[in-house]
Amino acid sequence: MPSNSDLAKLAQKIALEGPHKYEHTPRRVRGLFNGNYAFDTIGAFHVWEHPYYPQFYVPSSSFSSSATLTKTHDIDGTKGGASFARLTVDDKHTERVVIFNTAPLKDLVKIEFKAIDQWFEEDVPIYQHPKDPYKRIDILKSTRSIKVALDGVTVAETTSPLFLFETSLRPRYYLPPTSIAWEYLSKSDTETYCPYKGKANYYNVTINKKEYKDLVWYYVYPTMESGPIAGHLCFYNEKVDIWVDGLREKK
Repeated sequence: MPSNSDLAKLAQKIALEGPHKYEHTPRRVRGLFNGNYAFDTIGAFHVWEHPYYPQFYVPSSSFSSSATLTKTHDIDGTKGGASFARLTVDDKHTERVVIFNTAPLKDLVKIEFKAIDQWFEEDVPIYQHPKDPYKRIDILKSTRSIKVALDGVTVAETTSPLFLFETSLRPRYYLPPTSIAWEYLSKSDTETYCPYKGKANYYNVTINKKEYKDLVWYYVYPTMESGPIAGHLCFYNEKVDIWVDGLREKK
């Protein structure tokens, strides 16, 4: 069983200091565990454990008759404000669960996102974490020129990029596949998930016999809201040299 020390540290911080932010969400939230919906609620909360994105916390009263939620012991350093718990459905259980015992999160349950089989927001599966309701993505066609270089070698150049603007993040430039110098790229086995864009795959880039892992990502089947970026490639701005209309961008 994995150590709960990281979960305990998070619970200590939230029990003593409170979350960064929290608010009720009217969205229906369900969790599938061992073939059953362990919980089903319209009383969930978005809880920002840090400033970047929220997690779902669900009421302890929302667990179904097929699931057993049992407090195991109080978490040291929380002054009784949080307890570890065990979620059991038939012959499967997880202890990556915390119940908060005091305001403002009293009787809300945090289940580590990957500890159950599938989360649903309404009838839509979510794979990484809930979307932040205060963030949005805009994908805009542009005729501004984009040039990408690494170690003095141009690896992409186009005058038909897509600019992706995501709230509070730097712009990303998605480039058509025909603008890429493919001789420098090789497929990576890495996959990641973004709640706004979907499952990403990656390429490594090799320049002057040096390989840069996972420097480029792309979406074969992005989410509907991010559909225009399908098949386009994006380089990490922070790790390459990029010129936008001839002006070099700061890393």
